Amino acid sequence: MKRLFWLSVGAGAGVYASHRVKRRVERLAREWSPEGVAVRAVHAGQGAGRRLRDFAAEVRAESAAREEELREAVGLDQTLPEPEEPRGSRRVLRARYTIVNDKDGH
Repeated sequence: MKRLFWLSVGAGAGVYASHRVKRRVERLAREWSPEGVAVRAVHAGQGAGRRLRDFAAEVRAESAAREEELREAVGLDQTLPEPEEPRGSRRVLRARYTIVNDKDGH
């Protein structure tokens, strides 16, 4: 009776182990089949695209913030002062030549 018990326990363990191994092998075969590899590639591509879009949005936001800091530091957004109007209606031109009145007439 004792031997029959251990024989049935061994047979049950063998059936259970072979069932588990069979399921694992089938799962690996599905994952590494061309369809399974394609599905994994699509999911990886979608995840990478989403991460790339998130990264680009973060870069745009940070660059806009940094540009604002630089504009504030340099003062680019300040309004320029209005130009002053000339005091008279006369326009002053610079002379090209200087006339010198020497005693010698040169």
